Amino acid sequence: MASIRAALTAVFAFAASTIPAAAQDAGADVFKGKQISILVGFSPGGSSSLYAQALTRVMGRHLPGNPVVIVQHMPGAGGLTVINHLVANAPRDGTVIATTSRTFALEPLLGNKNARFDTLKLNWLGTANVESTTCILWHTAPAKTLAEAMQHEVIVGGTGAEASEVVFSRAANKLNGTKFKVVLGYPGSTEMLLAMERQETQGFCGIGWTFVKMRKGDWLRDKKINIVFQMAMEKHPELPDVPLIIDSARTPEDRKVWEFLLAPQEFGRPFVAPPDVAPERTKLLRDAFEKSLKDPAYLAEAEKMGIEVQYRSGEQIQKLLERVYQTPKAIIDRAKAISE
Repeated sequence: MASIRAALTAVFAFAASTIPAAAQDAGADVFKGKQISILVGFSPGGSSSLYAQALTRVMGRHLPGNPVVIVQHMPGAGGLTVINHLVANAPRDGTVIATTSRTFALEPLLGNKNARFDTLKLNWLGTANVESTTCILWHTAPAKTLAEAMQHEVIVGGTGAEASEVVFSRAANKLNGTKFKVVLGYPGSTEMLLAMERQETQGFCGIGWTFVKMRKGDWLRDKKINIVFQMAMEKHPELPDVPLIIDSARTPEDRKVWEFLLAPQEFGRPFVAPPDVAPERTKLLRDAFEKSLKDPAYLAEAEKMGIEVQYRSGEQIQKLLERVYQTPKAIIDRAKAISE
């Protein structure tokens, strides 16, 4: 009898040892003694960096094992460098996540060869905010309104060809008749705003309204900038007199292209994990992300930094992307042509 009991004990012990790690770790201290890295696709000081920095303050305590959470900046290619790295090089154990441009998710659909990833295979943790994006022009620019931007050439800055501020500027040229001249090569929003102040450029057509009012409130107070239009489907409540660019699309077909391009606005400040992370680990990250964004400590940090918080779940983002990827080919082809 004792020998049978011993044999059964050995069998159960062996079976437990062969259960995949992912199946065992859902409630264990799987991140104990580890470090979670949040990779940011732009330089320090910009909005993406601020959201990531705020997350480092609280996310560790909402993960099993209470790991240390840090930020690493990896600017390049309009925010694509970091996602290409995440997919090609990051471990699949949940210890590396990333945040970057909200428009990156459309790049594979648009045929961008620099986007070496499958958007629908990424593990979306959620978004920290739903963005209201604006086009701002320096007070000395030859245009102060959308109508004037259709009459005069205005120089605007951009990070890379795939970045939202570049795509939106070129889309406004082709779909609305503006005359933006885009200068590429800036690492991030910090440098683009400095270029405006130095009058190397005259505008930035892809900056969040929250960032402008909180970080550049003196520019608004001193009338150093003009807000010429919004890139969104609905106006921000605080900007009722600033037109939506989509409303001045020249044809119904142009408007449909804008609807496609503006879909990522709902993504706001997206956070993603690599493909092939075990579902149990992904759930831990998603749960921790949600709890972090609802944590009073995070909300206090966000208020201090001047960033808005509107949480959307990873599941919501995934469903939205699946709908976007069903867009008719004719609309996608026109959107592709904007970057050419």
